[in-house]
Amino acid sequence: MLRASSNPFLTIVVFNTSIKNYITTLISHIHSYNKPVIKTMHRAINITTTEAELFMICCGINQAVANSNVNHIVIITDTLHAVKRIFDSSVHSYQIHLATIFQELREFFLKNSCNCVKFWNYSSKQK
Repeated sequence: MLRASSNPFLTIVVFNTSIKNYITTLISHIHSYNKPVIKTMHRAINITTTEAELFMICCGINQAVANSNVNHIVIITDTLHAVKRIFDSSVHSYQIHLATIFQELREFFLKNSCNCVKFWNYSSKQK
């Protein structure tokens, strides 16, 4: 977060999901240089955790690439298994999310071939 505060070209996306009584709550925080933190919350019923996580990754990337001067996106998540699904090009039920995320990333990398996206893992159990 300290690097994001001083780097106008870096955007940090942090998100988390939880499921209780078949209701999934998804919360993301997006921080870009000199801008207020954007907090987004969604609720969904009867979806899998992976679907929820892929949806949040898609939303986070969408909001991050909307900032025209961003060339470095860091996505912080506790669900690297969902991230691995993004780059799995075999046929699976999450293809709609895959196509949307790839379209966003394609446009981001076409702006500048030096643009980059990094995924960092955190565990909510680490204290």
